[in-house]
Amino acid sequence: MAEVRLEHLRKTYGKVVAVDDVSLAIDDGQFLVLLGPSGCGKTTVLRAVAGLEELARGRIQIGARDVTRLAPGRRRIAMVFQSYAVFPHLRVYDNIVFGLRMARVPAAEQRRRADEAAELLQIRDLLDRYPAQLSGGQRQRVAVARAIVMRPDLLLMDEPLSNLDALLRLHMRTELKRIHRELRVTTIYVTHDQVEALSLGERIAVMQSGRIVQDDTPARVYDAPANRFVGSFIGSPPMNFLEGRLGARDGRAALSVSGQFLAVSVEAAAALAAAGDGAVLAGIRPEHITASLGPEPEALEAAAVAIEPLGAQTLLTAAVGAQVVKVIVPADFRAEPGQPVWLRVDGARVRFMDARTGGVIPLPGSR
Repeated sequence: MAEVRLEHLRKTYGKVVAVDDVSLAIDDGQFLVLLGPSGCGKTTVLRAVAGLEELARGRIQIGARDVTRLAPGRRRIAMVFQSYAVFPHLRVYDNIVFGLRMARVPAAEQRRRADEAAELLQIRDLLDRYPAQLSGGQRQRVAVARAIVMRPDLLLMDEPLSNLDALLRLHMRTELKRIHRELRVTTIYVTHDQVEALSLGERIAVMQSGRIVQDDTPARVYDAPANRFVGSFIGSPPMNFLEGRLGARDGRAALSVSGQFLAVSVEAAAALAAAGDGAVLAGIRPEHITASLGPEPEALEAAAVAIEPLGAQTLLTAAVGAQVVKVIVPADFRAEPGQPVWLRVDGARVRFMDARTGGVIPLPGSR
């Protein structure tokens, strides 16, 4: 295990900048998730750490070693790929110990490590099978076992669950958390799936257009997104954004939203006024809005657009003027399209952002 330092990484393909000044510090034994949409540069960063991409600029340190110019085989890393990459002509046992054989590890040590990994990944009864006789989840376990028997300083995972069905992904997320808890090997995990990122990561680095736009704990990334992109990318359904302008109603600070008013604190009003011309975005998670079928004080009047039953809860789509919001409501909530509904917003959970740049506007007491 080892701590990892990435310093000002830059990677270009001709005139295309794939990774633009990426810096990260990953603690020894930490599970870091690189999250972002396709084409944001996350896999390129992972491949650069693995030594599979030559950087235009930057430095990579694993433990006390500068590995920027080292060949992949000398970096003491292991990698798990999206495609499993198991050898179809080899039994599971031979797949697991393949790297150990290439490193000329004694046969007895190969057996000991393979047995330990098989026990950890619960595939002991599969060691004599061939990959064609395994399910997708079992093949992915074999790929993980092959990586961890190498005792790497750093484990790299490139969207390893994306080829599995939804139920198996849920199961494998639990297994990966258990394996990491037992091994505590430093891990960088790449995914575009925000549910995977939130459930697996001890830290999440969100990437957009080759840059890291937020690096924080899962709770902070979800509750306090750094900008509109992060708020809209993370969460299902994503964060709502209501466009408004700072003003006043009945002598109190308020945000004018489609001709209605959303109350804000005096402290928030001062921060918003200092941030610009008064035009802001109010970012609100769907679960931080309460809907009712009758008027309520300080609620926004809206019109129901659609009701989507989701089992234990229901997703309400409503229009506040021309702006559409998503609201999580109880399973028994009933409203017909066009029917008036009233939306009460939890003011303490609103995140304000600059309407022009999408960047968060920090409020007093926030970090």
